[in-house]
Amino acid sequence: MSEAIRPHEFNEQWGDAFNAGDLPRLMEMYEPGAVIVPGPGAEPIHGHAAIEAALAGFLGLGGKLRFTPRHWLVAGDLAFSSVAFTMDGGRDPEGRPVELTGVTAEILRRQPDGRWKYVVDHPFADART
Repeated sequence: MSEAIRPHEFNEQWGDAFNAGDLPRLMEMYEPGAVIVPGPGAEPIHGHAAIEAALAGFLGLGGKLRFTPRHWLVAGDLAFSSVAFTMDGGRDPEGRPVELTGVTAEILRRQPDGRWKYVVDHPFADART
């Protein structure tokens, strides 16, 4: 993964990794103790193992993600970001179409090497399925 110099590039890198189906690259973008909401209405999960399993399932849908950045608010080494997204072309395990549209809410922390990583990732903060 290339180092994100400007924080908003983080969203682009995440989207590129998702659309490439690159789970290891996605996992590099989360702190070890990060929290993610794995689906619309789901309870938050914690830590790399749980996040990796959730992202593997999300990638398994096979859809493509498109998004529009909404904002990046940076305060020192913390950032709050949000994007409006659409995922289409996905299929559930039974082959039924899965399309998601929503708005995210994310908190990131700048790492000692200058990269940003998720601390809290709520991809379904305002999801409509």
